[in-house]
Amino acid sequence: MILVNGVTSDAIAVTDRGLAYGDGVFRTFAVRGGEPLQWQRHYDRLNRDCATLGIACPGEATLRADLAHLSRSGSDFAVKIIITRGPGARGYAPPDPAQPTTRIVRASALPHYPQDFASRGIRLRLCALRLGFQPALAGIKHLNRLENVLARREWNDADIAEGLLCDTEGNAICGTMTNLFLVERGALFTPALTRCGVAGVTRDRVIDAAARHGVACYVENISYERVMRAGEVWLTNSLVGVWQARELGDRRWATGTLVAHMRQWLDEEGA
Repeated sequence: MILVNGVTSDAIAVTDRGLAYGDGVFRTFAVRGGEPLQWQRHYDRLNRDCATLGIACPGEATLRADLAHLSRSGSDFAVKIIITRGPGARGYAPPDPAQPTTRIVRASALPHYPQDFASRGIRLRLCALRLGFQPALAGIKHLNRLENVLARREWNDADIAEGLLCDTEGNAICGTMTNLFLVERGALFTPALTRCGVAGVTRDRVIDAAARHGVACYVENISYERVMRAGEVWLTNSLVGVWQARELGDRRWATGTLVAHMRQWLDEEGA
């Protein structure tokens, strides 16, 4: 089911700036038992990203009403919320005065991944595409995801779960749909997302859980070579949770111990 501005529909105006320019933001997360998981974190991020782009974010009550509407046709699903700046005339300049935003809330089936992705870890590949720098957009889940699209086109082997993206200086940044963590000497490290990349909610949750349980976690630049030397490599997002990499190029990793603890800590945090 898809709601557009609260109405069941799959159509938006051809003048919508989200369609024309990628002028908008989004969040993706799971709904289980009719309840959106980590809702407050996702809404706060959505609100923050909208504010960065100067887009009016719909109120929390409005979006919760949309989610309740979707839950009438099923209690467990993945949801994607898209907020665009709304329709506008030709040209890059945003409408002045601002027009009402477009609000799209879409429910789809939760993805089903092979069980061994969680139990044994995943095969990871290095993408040829390199992420460009744009500090003004770094961390934001904006709608222009062409880098991710082109990177994901690089393989069609179903046994490869994710691709690792580096920036133009060779720093490891993220997966095509995930955030990246390394385990080194019992501490966690995740790339700084000050020039590119997307800051996901599960990334925040892992950082917070590490702090609660006394595990040091550092945010810094991480080279690709350092990824290959790490004791464990994790990929995270709101639908997969935490995956550990078992293979990247000629590097192999055994199943780690900290990853199991982190999954337990995130489960204990609940909704």
